Amino acid sequence: MPSSDQIIATARLDLVLFTPALLEAVLSGRVTAIAGVELPPGWIRRSERVLRRRLDQVVADPGSGPWLLRAMVHRDDRELVGRIGFHGKPGANGLGAGGAVELGYTVEPAFRRQGFAEEAVLGMMAWARMRSVDHYILSIGPTNAPSLGLAAKLGFAEVARVMDEEDGPEIVFELRGSVSTTPAGVSDSAGAAPERRS
Repeated sequence: MPSSDQIIATARLDLVLFTPALLEAVLSGRVTAIAGVELPPGWIRRSERVLRRRLDQVVADPGSGPWLLRAMVHRDDRELVGRIGFHGKPGANGLGAGGAVELGYTVEPAFRRQGFAEEAVLGMMAWARMRSVDHYILSIGPTNAPSLGLAAKLGFAEVARVMDEEDGPEIVFELRGSVSTTPAGVSDSAGAAPERRS
């Protein structure tokens, strides 16, 4: 069974960690599949900025690796649903809030509006909670209605409006404690809010 830092299992998804070696291999084009799942056409190009940023982070601070980028892999269908991760270890977030983690995620168009973002977000939050983190941040563009709705559904509260240098205007939300919804099947063994620079 994989290490809990390598795969976070939810009801339908395996959230597979991008290790430094995997990030380098994907960016160089040596690898075109993650956990046996082929990357969709154009995925590397669309994800390159985030992949490079996370590789730079983990090279500078190897301990940040498990908190960073993960592939959202549909366990049964063996398809890449999207990507998700924290912007860094606790304390690395847009608000500068000690102990808080900021989530960023993207769901591939074919998998949107099917609950994958919620499932992945809840899975990541449960994983963080098992590591004594209970303060979460989301930064969402004001026109991203699905992600705004997810933040509201999970009980996040608006705390700031900012102008991100890459993504433009964003609304910053935070949640302290746990959400009222528990992801079905989240396991410690073993789905868009823009992934803003932090």
